[in-house]
Amino acid sequence: MGFWFGVNIGGVRIWLGAVHTDKPNVSKTMECLTKPLLILFTVLSPAISWAEATSDIGLQPVTQEVTQQVEEAVISEPKGEELGSEAVVLSPHHDLSPYGMYQAADWVVKSVMILLLVASGVTWAIGIAKQIQLHLACCRAKHLLTELLDSETLVEGKLRCNSAEGAGLALLEATEKELALSARADNDDGIKERLQLRLERVQAGLSSAMTSGTGVLATVGSVGPFIGLFGTVWGIMNAFIGIAKSQNTSLAVVAPGIAEALLATAIGLVAAIPAVVLYNHFIRGVGQYRALMADISAALMVLVSRDLDREPISIDGKKLAA
Repeated sequence: MGFWFGVNIGGVRIWLGAVHTDKPNVSKTMECLTKPLLILFTVLSPAISWAEATSDIGLQPVTQEVTQQVEEAVISEPKGEELGSEAVVLSPHHDLSPYGMYQAADWVVKSVMILLLVASGVTWAIGIAKQIQLHLACCRAKHLLTELLDSETLVEGKLRCNSAEGAGLALLEATEKELALSARADNDDGIKERLQLRLERVQAGLSSAMTSGTGVLATVGSVGPFIGLFGTVWGIMNAFIGIAKSQNTSLAVVAPGIAEALLATAIGLVAAIPAVVLYNHFIRGVGQYRALMADISAALMVLVSRDLDREPISIDGKKLAA
């Protein structure tokens, strides 16, 4: 049997003790060796504990400071995705309204947009003006044709159409002029041929006047998309150049430039589509107008031929041959 005593030194617990045996000499020898060591460790143990505590107190603030700096550095270090999101936040706000995209566009793209907007305005102006002109001309031509078909002689037809305007008046004046020039002619077939040629030329002039302005519609309809495409290509080139300079491929950086470029194509289509529709509409309308002019000319030829078969008189009731 014996006793034991534990001492903490540097975090290590050392157990010391005296062992009692049945042999007196051995027991006394161990007791003599153990007691001085116990006294030494008892005296030195508080000093060693105080040194360890002082060391921990001095190193703790330094360790905490270094740890805090490392954590802040790790937190503040931006990752790949965080760089993209930070670029999105720090990038200037883009107004994606049509006017905002126009303001942010390059001067070449702006010029293309202005040109296309002017072309669109001209297209609608021509479309409205030609629609009114064509509608009035067709109404007058239909009224004149009805009056001529209800007349038995050329004189009666002239009286019925005394208030004729536009194409009807031009055809009546051409008929009257040709009959006046052929007053001394004896050949009725020659008079009819000359009158037919004159009426055809008048119809051609009236049709040409009615189709004036439709060439602008055809030009805008065919060229407008390509002008808008030119603006789009130019804008996309500038967008890619900006991406290369900023070295940022984020969608928020790429999208505004491409949207501004595509706006030019959109305006080109806005100008071209109505122009094509209006052009086709007026081509059909002018075709109907030409058909009415041909019917009026045929009605006048019928009246002149009827009068010549009865007696050679002019539109004023005077005889053609002296």
